[in-house]
Amino acid sequence: MKKVLILSASSRKNGNSDLLCDQFAQGAQQSGHAVEKIWLPSQNIGFCSGCGVCNDTHQCVQRDDMKAILEKMVEADVIVLATPVYFYSMNARMKNLIDRTVPRYTEISNKEFYFILTAADTEKENLNRTMEAFRGFTEDCLDGAKEAGIIYGTGAWHVGEIKNTPAYAQAFEMGKAI
Repeated sequence: MKKVLILSASSRKNGNSDLLCDQFAQGAQQSGHAVEKIWLPSQNIGFCSGCGVCNDTHQCVQRDDMKAILEKMVEADVIVLATPVYFYSMNARMKNLIDRTVPRYTEISNKEFYFILTAADTEKENLNRTMEAFRGFTEDCLDGAKEAGIIYGTGAWHVGEIKNTPAYAQAFEMGKAI
């Protein structure tokens, strides 16, 4: 059994990327894994101020929900990063979460990473810039990070449209295959 942490940056509860997170979670749970999903808009996560204190203390000076999320990231075996794609990149919530890992990012090691991206755009190639940003974090900054899967939820603009795309079933199957 693996500990699976799903971090959903969807601005809309039950929005397209959030729905894919739920499908992924159901698949992983069906395979016997312990799954926790955190919907980032429900969390109080301040922006990194760049003060540098955490470089020495490995603790952020901000008192918000990020400390607990970061602990869960360190403890997880599998991390799912899910974001809607805005202007060909991850949304601000997801980028902020990544920026706030600085105090303990060296401890987020030897993890399997799955990525869920949703966009109104119908061409998955147009999401490559978003994946490159994710890879900059996982491959270039985290020791032993393994890219285990990507779900491209393209062609979904309005809430729920993702249910009519191949990504909906793919999310369940990918979660189940962990």
